[in-house]
Amino acid sequence: MVGGMTGQGSLTEYLEGFDELINDERTGKTFGEIVRGIINAGSLVCQRIAAHSRILSKAKEAGQRVSRFATGESTKRSEVDAEHLAAKLRERGVAQLAESDSDELWLIADPSDLRKPYAQEMENLMQVRDLDGKLVPGYRTLNVLGVTQGRRGILYHRLFTSEAEDFLSEPWEVQRALKTVSQAVRSLQERRPVSWIVDRGFDDVAVWRTIWEQQEHVVCRVFHTERLVAYQRLDEQWQNGDLAAARGHLRPMASTRTEMVVRRGRQKKMRQRVTVEIRACPLQLTYDTGVRREREGGQAEKDLWLVEVEVLNATMKPWLIITDWPVTDAESAVRILRMYRQRWAVEDSFKFTKDVLGWEEVQLLDFEGIRTLVALAWVAAGFLYELGVSLEWEEVRFLARLGGWAERKGNRPGKIVLTRGLRRIADMLATQAFLEDYREEHGTLPPKIAAWLGEPPPPEL
Repeated sequence: MVGGMTGQGSLTEYLEGFDELINDERTGKTFGEIVRGIINAGSLVCQRIAAHSRILSKAKEAGQRVSRFATGESTKRSEVDAEHLAAKLRERGVAQLAESDSDELWLIADPSDLRKPYAQEMENLMQVRDLDGKLVPGYRTLNVLGVTQGRRGILYHRLFTSEAEDFLSEPWEVQRALKTVSQAVRSLQERRPVSWIVDRGFDDVAVWRTIWEQQEHVVCRVFHTERLVAYQRLDEQWQNGDLAAARGHLRPMASTRTEMVVRRGRQKKMRQRVTVEIRACPLQLTYDTGVRREREGGQAEKDLWLVEVEVLNATMKPWLIITDWPVTDAESAVRILRMYRQRWAVEDSFKFTKDVLGWEEVQLLDFEGIRTLVALAWVAAGFLYELGVSLEWEEVRFLARLGGWAERKGNRPGKIVLTRGLRRIADMLATQAFLEDYREEHGTLPPKIAAWLGEPPPPEL
């Protein structure tokens, strides 16, 4: 690991899973040091990555060594580009999920923008939206996490742009992700049902159609309330109309207390106990199986449920969710709430990779190099996800406490705390290595530094 932690949870052991992609010792060593450097530096700036690696920091033009690795200049005999790294992450993610005895597998998909508002020379920049909704230069990514009880695995990552030669369309990118992940988890699907839990950007019949053809389920937040359906009225008669009209026929299904990060009145967002009311009604959707396909399709029907989730006395608007899971009683209604809340795990991982690993700091001009460096950040994230699988591991508790975590009931350490603990160890080891090198070269530390460290003064000659 950073500095050599051994046993379960070792970074060295984790990186061995990528050995198949590497065909020479120098590339393997550089690969490991770059991942360490990303974790330690919390940045995708090549110079910072190198500076936070004990080995790379000693090399001349250390930052150039990182950039040459990312652009493929120094890795021609290996397969450490973005596509192969993502495939290896997917393979490892499936293996992680297979270890769980959970009776369900949830696939949480979401796009995320990599924003470069001040960039001009980076290759193939497209327009994306910043947090205020303004258009800025950047790239798009599509990511999928697999979630079971106690396990989380990265199953898909791809950075793309409409300006690249290999770009077809964003719907095509989504279809590629759906099919790639479904094929990867086929062995897991034999033992447990698979559900895609997605946000409003996936409110698309073409998306749902593909998921259903893969014998998987949908839990999707609604964007298009004008979508035409048949809905069951309160008198149990069926009526043709749109989702907006169907909301008038929702039945109370459950009221539950839970903890959520919400805002009440003028207060800031904070985690607090809230009351959630859930309402639902049956739907029937008629759709064309050939939508957004070159070949002709036919008409198909699907039984669905419209679910509304309202947090009482909070400023957030109610969630409106479509699912093909039956919602017929309080238990099944609360289950849909629990499933959709798991989608926040993706938001957490995006915040983690962006803020803690600094993926928006990437500054390479070469587009394929950008892809590879961002994929390397996901390799680093994958290690930290695995590290936090179980609080029972002594190493995890140690890192969490070193990162400032206070152990108490219900307080689980997050990725930021674990990463802070890792960095403190890395800083300590880097300092020790520097001190040892200085002593070897000069015989002793400068007197005032030695005194500050509590070391005895050197003997007088």
